[in-house]
Amino acid sequence: MAIGKTKQNIKVLFFAQFREQLGCEQIALSASEAGSIEEIKANLISRGGQFEKVFSSANLLVAVNQQMVSSNSTIQGGDEVAFFPPVTGG
Repeated sequence: MAIGKTKQNIKVLFFAQFREQLGCEQIALSASEAGSIEEIKANLISRGGQFEKVFSSANLLVAVNQQMVSSNSTIQGGDEVAFFPPVTGG
């Protein structure tokens, strides 16, 4: 981690049906809201409405800085977090 990185905002991206359900493709969280993926999800759920509906589901995938991660991964200021639904196909 570069010095000063923790003071940058966290960029949160939404893909596919999550973007459609939320009506936005990204938001920024303050670096003070950094923590684990579970804490980021709790923050988003607290917004209520569609955010609560989308992030209350256990059926979502998460990437940090374009690497797939587990829900207990730690997020720092300057990180990019992406949420997207599992890929299905036939």
